[in-house]
Amino acid sequence: MFPLCVRLVRPLGLLVALLVCVSAASAQTKKDKAKGGQAVGPADYRSEHFLVHSDLSAEEAKDLLDRLETMLSLISQYWARPCAGIIECYVVNDLSNWPDGQIPPEGLGSVQAGAGVTVTSTLSGGVGFLARSVVYAKADHGTPQHEAVHAYCGQTFGTTGPTWYSEGMAEMGQYWRKDDKSVRVHDVVIDYLRSSPPKSLNEIVNGEEFTGDSWQNYAWRWALCHLLANNTNYSAKFRPLGLALLKKEPTSFEAVYGDMAEEIVFEYRFFLEHLEQGFRADLCSWEWKRKSRLPKGSAVVTAKIKADHGWQHSGAMVTSGTSYDCSAPGTWQTSKEGPAVSADGAEQNGAGRLLGIIMSERDGKDFKLGEPFELGSKGRFTATTDGKLYLRCQDSWGELADNKGTLTVKIKAGKPD
Repeated sequence: MFPLCVRLVRPLGLLVALLVCVSAASAQTKKDKAKGGQAVGPADYRSEHFLVHSDLSAEEAKDLLDRLETMLSLISQYWARPCAGIIECYVVNDLSNWPDGQIPPEGLGSVQAGAGVTVTSTLSGGVGFLARSVVYAKADHGTPQHEAVHAYCGQTFGTTGPTWYSEGMAEMGQYWRKDDKSVRVHDVVIDYLRSSPPKSLNEIVNGEEFTGDSWQNYAWRWALCHLLANNTNYSAKFRPLGLALLKKEPTSFEAVYGDMAEEIVFEYRFFLEHLEQGFRADLCSWEWKRKSRLPKGSAVVTAKIKADHGWQHSGAMVTSGTSYDCSAPGTWQTSKEGPAVSADGAEQNGAGRLLGIIMSERDGKDFKLGEPFELGSKGRFTATTDGKLYLRCQDSWGELADNKGTLTVKIKAGKPD
């Protein structure tokens, strides 16, 4: 179920010897025929970038190749590098279908354990290198894609980067879908991350961890990489950081994100707390740079709040013990085909209701959220702390992406009753 892979990298002493071994292995994976002409052993299946030896059925193998090519296309676009060469894979459904010796010993142990491994051999010379990766994986839905990310990085860059980045991005690779930034992971991963004390960023990035240690560690690495790759506050720096790590250039997580540490920690914890299938880190990115002002007298602070986003800064700074009036005329939708509702929300479940929350901070850090409260089309609230007012459309965190509409919200200091 989870690719507890062990990634092996070895120097390539004699390239000719490697190619002979690969050729011999390929020759061994021809179809064995039983009565009626049905394949009973592993066969070779090819696509543009993959050679797969597998005992899957032809239909299952085609589906696997389609998934691998889709994943490869996405990661090649992300890293802006085409795949260097063909990626060879041994994908095993039932080990008893494979004759003894047909799976090279370096990959057999991982397959027997129900996991996967990628073996990369490299030949360096001057400023260039030549690399070839071979994937060995159990034929579950995610392990071949996970290992293929390692193979792509190994053949294209000659390395896969530090453990947190290598395994986090490989986990992302098995879940990536075209034009879909939402969370789509195994339910047990979400259950584990939401129910466990958050592992610190320092533990993930600098801890004494290693490839193949545990699926729980893989889950934390995925969470950090998914957040940084998709959150609009950090994604622009994450890709260059990853490329620098893959190229072994002098850089580090701290050097790139050190001045944003407080914000990242806050958003990382928020992501873990609200994680569910369909969660969109890009739509739930916090607005840190918008300026705030205090509504006084007849002054009005106006904000445009999108139905398909998470908490959005209203632009208003509020003071503890002061009452404020909020008005939000108009309608929006909590699904593409659903009915339009006002900021009061649907009668049956409150979906679409305008909500507020106050974020307090100290010296531009130590961000803390209060409890959310209902506002509706016309609402009054009394601030329980000094801070910035954030607003959002009430809906499940994993179902925001299909919401439609924007409301113009006005906030002003309330008049005494």
